[in-house]
Amino acid sequence: MRPRPLAEEKVFKDPVHKYIYVQDEIIWKLINTKEFQRLRRIRQLGTSYLTFHGAEHSRFSHSLGVYEITRKIISQFERGGYADWPKEEKLVSLCAALLHDLGHGPFSHSIEEVFETHHEEWTCRILLEETEINAVLREVDSAFPKQVADVICKSYGQPIVISLVSSQMDADRMDYLLRDAYFTGVNYGTFDLERILRVLRPHKGRIVVKESGMHAVEDYLMSRYQMYWQVYFHPVTRSSEIILRQIFRRAKELHQQGYSFKWIIEPLRQLLAGTIDVKSYTALDEAMVQTAFGQWQYEQDELLVDLCERFLNRKLYKYVTMDEANESLWQKAREQMSQAGLPPEYYLEIDFPFDLPYDVYRTGASSAEKDEKPPILLLDQEERLFEISARSEIIHSISGLHRGKYHLYFPEEILRTKAHQLSRDVRQLFGF
Repeated sequence: MRPRPLAEEKVFKDPVHKYIYVQDEIIWKLINTKEFQRLRRIRQLGTSYLTFHGAEHSRFSHSLGVYEITRKIISQFERGGYADWPKEEKLVSLCAALLHDLGHGPFSHSIEEVFETHHEEWTCRILLEETEINAVLREVDSAFPKQVADVICKSYGQPIVISLVSSQMDADRMDYLLRDAYFTGVNYGTFDLERILRVLRPHKGRIVVKESGMHAVEDYLMSRYQMYWQVYFHPVTRSSEIILRQIFRRAKELHQQGYSFKWIIEPLRQLLAGTIDVKSYTALDEAMVQTAFGQWQYEQDELLVDLCERFLNRKLYKYVTMDEANESLWQKAREQMSQAGLPPEYYLEIDFPFDLPYDVYRTGASSAEKDEKPPILLLDQEERLFEISARSEIIHSISGLHRGKYHLYFPEEILRTKAHQLSRDVRQLFGF
């Protein structure tokens, strides 16, 4: 499918890529749908703004950035005249890059965990059901919405198209590393994007890296590694995520018990009931959720009130760090908290970053075992392929690497009032 060009190219000024160029009519129309504009009201980094105050950037700006990187990659393939790049796949690739995060909800990962949903499934529903996005895509062809959805849900017939948006070195990861680093004010996520784009090659149905570009990829993966431990795994951010998740859990629990909220709006009611449809889901944004939290500070349920006040006013749980697991002591702490009238399921959480949806890099074996994204391959001058960690000691050293400590989260000021009811070893656990 050949894109229909705009009469005049549109340009977005962007702090990461300097300029984002929209040249195709379909892309411009998609950007201006209400479902895509909603992404302006969804933060890219969830609750990280409570740790890094500049992290207020949206999934809208990230999605434009992923589109722009994908556009640059395809342009480079076209200029090089590479026979292994299927030119007819340009439009579906650009649309999938632009729309890949369409299904993210407010504070997406917390909602997904509590309500057992997934943003990629919602993305595909928004593409396929009766939405403005669907109507625009159908202008290309009646089958086109399904093609774009297949790319995002990783079932498209051309793996090379999927890998542009979803691989271990895709346009999505490259944009969010640079963008997250910029808005959090850290230097860890920076790498030479232009160099990486220059050494990418289409090769036998997949995207590979020229061997001469290995060091640029090392830089990219080390940036990713540093961003995990300095930003994405930050224990203060985890504290805010825990409280946010507890709010959703408590609200869901109350709804199931038949509790009558003083204030609730229909999309949230459907979310709590597990009956939310596409129309209501696309009405959900972070402004609505935070308005609900503001109103829930005046509910009758003391636990919900406390959790909402903590989140809105950044009264986060304190944490203590532990090198090793101590299940028996943790269970003892739960029992004593319960005896003291405190709900341990809400006021005590043991956190370890293994459960986070991030991984720095996985080799071919670990990727296959976990049905994950394929590894990064190097292409040498004889057109032989090598998995990159076999050639790079740096990447080999961080492949599949998990490290970290246990963090025990709890409301310090509440627990201190009950400290006399806790045994000495439990008090020591909490640092009292």
